[in-house]
Amino acid sequence: MKQSKLLIQTLREVPRDAEVVSQQLMMRAGMIQKLAAGIYDYLPLAFRSIRKFEEIVREELNKDGCQELLMPMVQPGELWQESGRWQFYGKELLRFQDRKGADFCLGPTHEEVITDIVRRNVRSYKQLPMNLYQIQTKFRDELRPRFGLMRGREFIMKDAYSFCVDDADADREYWVMFNAYKRIFSRLGVKFRSVEADSGAIGGSFTHEFQVLAGSGEDAILSCNNCEYTSNIDKTEAPLVPGQDHGPAFELKKDHFCTPGVVGQVEQAAGMQDADHDGMPISQTSKFFLYLCTFFDGSTKLVGAVLRGDHEVNLVKVKNYAGAMALELMPIEEAEAFTGAKSGFMGPVGLKNVQFVVDRSLQSAVNLTCGANRTDYHHFGLDPARDLPGCTFADIRMAAEGDPCPRCGKGTFEAFRGIEVGQVFKLGTKYSKSMGCTFLDENQLEKPMVMGCYGIGITRTVVAAIEQNYDADGIIWPWPIAPYQIHLLNLDPSNADVNVIANRLEKELEAAGFEVLHDDREGMSPGAKFKDADLLGFPLRAMVGSRGLKEGVVELRDRRTKDVRKFKPEHMVAETKMARDRILLELEEAGGR
Repeated sequence: MKQSKLLIQTLREVPRDAEVVSQQLMMRAGMIQKLAAGIYDYLPLAFRSIRKFEEIVREELNKDGCQELLMPMVQPGELWQESGRWQFYGKELLRFQDRKGADFCLGPTHEEVITDIVRRNVRSYKQLPMNLYQIQTKFRDELRPRFGLMRGREFIMKDAYSFCVDDADADREYWVMFNAYKRIFSRLGVKFRSVEADSGAIGGSFTHEFQVLAGSGEDAILSCNNCEYTSNIDKTEAPLVPGQDHGPAFELKKDHFCTPGVVGQVEQAAGMQDADHDGMPISQTSKFFLYLCTFFDGSTKLVGAVLRGDHEVNLVKVKNYAGAMALELMPIEEAEAFTGAKSGFMGPVGLKNVQFVVDRSLQSAVNLTCGANRTDYHHFGLDPARDLPGCTFADIRMAAEGDPCPRCGKGTFEAFRGIEVGQVFKLGTKYSKSMGCTFLDENQLEKPMVMGCYGIGITRTVVAAIEQNYDADGIIWPWPIAPYQIHLLNLDPSNADVNVIANRLEKELEAAGFEVLHDDREGMSPGAKFKDADLLGFPLRAMVGSRGLKEGVVELRDRRTKDVRKFKPEHMVAETKMARDRILLELEEAGGR
């Protein structure tokens, strides 16, 4: 491909609205351009990378017997009403009506549509298990689209769905897909982790995320340095901590401490002073949060969460504990009216019509402080098991770096940042029961199919690869998804000899199976071409110039290592093959990790 004919315009300056490295580099390299908030044009170079990654995904899924189809992006609202998600998915679901007034939406995911397809076409256990997938555009109306293709509103996604006869069959299919994902991301050549995660709005009983490790990642990951336990921080099991010895249990002393203006936990602990106390450790204070939970049937309930003062609440764990569809902190004005106290002085004691969940680190705790539900005052002597009748103890706190691993008991957690690029779910019968997706077993009994769901963000993965592979000069593409493998630079297009050699090398390299972008542009200095080549970041750069030809040589440069080799033009194909083999061997030895 001649670069003079390519639809591309490189930029020297970083666009003002480009927030992260991948967005900056892709816009500067002429790979994407913004059409609207969270919506981008994929220009030829970006589209080549996207298509290459799609083919890797197809090859690995097809190995495991998955079947590709294509479903409409526009979905009828009646299917979402059947599943129960029409009212509860949230504002990310872009809804509209057609000219007849019928409800539709743009698909953010396709559980409803695929379930409808299978229930209309599969009847017997002999047809199961079945795994169907598509690669298609999705739309989620994100409140704050940001970071280019990393958190856009419109994006390309691979979504697959398995249908099985029972849980055992569904578990087997889950791990088949899990291992397929490991092969996919290993082939891509990125460092990644598979992590235990929360199922979110999709639902389901079991799920793993696949995270590409990058400092710009939105997700926090904790990984044990001794065993394989790795989890999204929202899901990470917090270890049991030794109980704090706060002396013999006292009766609850109401309004015991007058603490005007003292609301923070550190200040609160220091300020708990009287004739018997000269301050106290922060672990003897408690935190209280009041949440409004909304359930799938539309009902609501107040849940109060109580934790140690030195621990942080995990909202995902609280929501899952309550079994809620959504959870939000009670607005401050309503909470103050409900408790009768200003923020910082609210507490759990004496509140009616609240379901209390207490972090398990406080299961045997006594003599804690808590808000008195009276502005400027705190209670002393809180014993949750005694003073909060009917409370439940559960893991509702955030685990943290340095915490001991609860799985192996030997290692500690290390923290990483990650970009979520894929997720596998075990859905169970959430959709098949509500939508009547059943089969006849060997005894001719009708049973709901057990489902799984498996997604990969195609465009997001390409972006994540850039976030992990760049330097001060530009992108460093992993070989498997590089738009072109070789950037052939003609450094002197006005020289007839240089043109002859450059054109010949282009044909010879392409005949050998390489993908070549030939920079044949006139009127550009070698330095400008070098800068563009570094920005575009193809794995290998071949250079032909009049100075080199005087010495009888051309050059080949490795983008990642910056190593340069000089040799005669007739050795270009052989040298390029050796360079390619070195790159692929390094990728194979790294195993993508």
